[in-house]
Amino acid sequence: MAKAYANLKADEKQAISTLGELQSSGYHPQSIKDELRSNLITSIQAGDNVFEGIWGYEDTVIPDIERAILSRHNINLLGLRGQAKTRIARLMVGLLDEWVPVVQGSDLNDDPMDPLSKYALDLIEEMGADTPVEWLNREDRFTEKLATPDVSIADLIGDVDPIKAATLKLPYSDERVIHYGLVPRSHRGIFVINELPDLQPRIQVALFNILQEGDIQIRGFRLRLPLEIQFVFTANPEDYTNRGSIVTPLKDRLGSQIITHYPKSVETGLKITQQEASLAKNSTGPIVINELAKLLIEQIAIEARSSEYVDVKSGVSARLTISSYENLVSAVERRMLKNKESEGHVRIADFVGVVPSITGKIELVYEGEQEGAGIVAQNLIGKAIRSLFVDYFTDPDQVRKNREMRDPFKPIADWFGNGNMLDLLHDYSNKEYEKELSKVPGLAELVKEQIHDNRDEDFKLFLMEFVLFGLVEYSYLSKHPLENGLRIDDLLGSMISGFTEPDDELGNME
Repeated sequence: MAKAYANLKADEKQAISTLGELQSSGYHPQSIKDELRSNLITSIQAGDNVFEGIWGYEDTVIPDIERAILSRHNINLLGLRGQAKTRIARLMVGLLDEWVPVVQGSDLNDDPMDPLSKYALDLIEEMGADTPVEWLNREDRFTEKLATPDVSIADLIGDVDPIKAATLKLPYSDERVIHYGLVPRSHRGIFVINELPDLQPRIQVALFNILQEGDIQIRGFRLRLPLEIQFVFTANPEDYTNRGSIVTPLKDRLGSQIITHYPKSVETGLKITQQEASLAKNSTGPIVINELAKLLIEQIAIEARSSEYVDVKSGVSARLTISSYENLVSAVERRMLKNKESEGHVRIADFVGVVPSITGKIELVYEGEQEGAGIVAQNLIGKAIRSLFVDYFTDPDQVRKNREMRDPFKPIADWFGNGNMLDLLHDYSNKEYEKELSKVPGLAELVKEQIHDNRDEDFKLFLMEFVLFGLVEYSYLSKHPLENGLRIDDLLGSMISGFTEPDDELGNME
C-alpha cells in the first residue's frame, strides 16, 4: 500500500511526476489561507518562532498577525517607515509548505487536482493520469510589488498579448491570447503590495472582485478565476503620505489592519541595530564600540522622534540607527588607518561620522538651507548625550538647584574658566587623545569617583570625553567647531569674546 501523502518526505514527494501518481498518494488540494493556518497552528504548538529576528513586536504586532492568519484574513500592515512591515510579510513564506505540486508549464501554478486555467484544464482533459506534474518551492510562491503611480491594470491583472495571438495564430476573442499579470500568477502564493496608498484609485478598484468574488476582467474577457492568494498590503498612515489613500471599499475587503510601531525600549532598539548592521570583515584590527556609545546611537533616534524640528508624521526609521552605527565603526577605522594603529576604541568625537546618517533619514518640519539638517543632527547628538549623562554622573541641574550640594564639576569648570581650552581633533592618535584629556585637572578623578566598577583605560578615556561634552550640554562649558575637530572652552569666556570681538575690529579699523 502506498504511503499517505502527509507522511511522504520532500524527496519522495518530488519523485511524483504525474497526476495519477499524485492521486495515488492521497494528496488533497488545500487553499493558501488554510495552508498558512494549519502550518501556523503546528508552529505555535511546537513553540517555533516564525518571525525570527523581529524584535519588540512579541506582545503587540505578531499576536495580531497570528490571529489574522488563523482567521484567514488578508492583511494590511499600517505604520511609519522602517517598522519591519515588508520583512514581516517576507517571513510569512516560512508558513508555506516547502513543496507543492503544480501542472507542468502552467502560468497560474495550477493545482493538478484543482486546475484553474484553460491551459491546465485542456492538458488534463487530453492526458488524464499522465498529466506531467512539477514541484514548486515555497520561496517561488512569494511575489512583491512596490505600488507607484505608473502601475497599470495590465501589470497587476493582465492584458491581451498581440505577439502571442500572432504566434499561435489565434483571434483576439480566444482566451489563450491573454498574458496574465502578477496577481493571477501569484495563485496559491503570497502577494505583497508595498505602499498601497500610492496605487491609483482605479487600480485599487480592480482588486475588489479578486479579493471578494474571484472575478477578473481583461480587455473584455470576464474570467471566473477563484484565485487562492494571501494578500499582504503595507502602507504609511494616510495623513503622512499625502500622495493618495486606500479607497474605502478596498479597506472594507481587508480582514485585518495591523498597526506597527517603533521599538518601545532602548534595549529593543539595540537588538535591532546590532542584528541589522552590515559591517565589513575588519582587516584593520579590532574595533571596540562600548555599550554607552551604542546607547547613544539609540538615544539619537529617540530624540529625533520627539524633536520639534523633525516631522513626526514622516517617522524616524530604524535605518537611522543602523546606518549611524555602521558609520561610527567606520569613523574609528578611518582614524586607525590614518594613524597606522592596530586597535581602535570609539570616542565621542567619532560621532561626527554619524551626522551624514542622520541628515538623510529625517524630514524637517521647516525645510531651510542645506546646512539645516546638519545643525539638527548635531543638536540631536547633543540631546542624546544630555539624556544619558545623568545615568552615569551627578545631575548638573540638581547641583544648581541645591546650593548645599557639593559641585563635582567645579574643578573642571574652574580650569576652563581660567582661560584654558581643549582641542579634540578627529584624527588624534591614541597617545595624543589621552594626553589632551589628561590636561584637565579633576576629570580623571571625577570618572574614578562616580564610576565605581572596574573599567578598562580606554573606556575611562571615553567617559572623560563624555563628561566634557555633557558639561557643554548642561551649559558649564562651550564647544566650537574647528576644521578637523572641536574646541572646548569656558562658556562665559566664549560669550564675552563674542561681545568684544566686534569692538576689537572697530578698534583696529580706527
